[in-house]
Amino acid sequence: MDESLKLQMFFQTLGDANRLKIIKYIGEKECSVSEIVESTRMSQPLVSHHLRTLRENQVLETKRVGPFVYYKLKDSRLLSALGILFEIANSIEEKEVDSSMFSVPTWWRMHW
Repeated sequence: MDESLKLQMFFQTLGDANRLKIIKYIGEKECSVSEIVESTRMSQPLVSHHLRTLRENQVLETKRVGPFVYYKLKDSRLLSALGILFEIANSIEEKEVDSSMFSVPTWWRMHW
């Protein structure tokens, strides 16, 4: 697959505010669907939809423990990359970025 097309598909996967909230919540820990629903205040079907998209596009991986499925980032470097991208987006004066939705926590900065 062409590098540009692969990158485009990756950005399309990440190009949803709800998916970014899920990634931000998961961070470097493993989380169940119910934990993500509670934290993000999204409906369970919506969270499941976005988790499936993130898993199918190899952003997340899963681990089953009894009846529960736990999700975690496949590559924790994504947190650093998103932190850098947020700072770039925030520096663009022509566009207003809702920093309350996606701020760069200090633990992201520690990964640089």
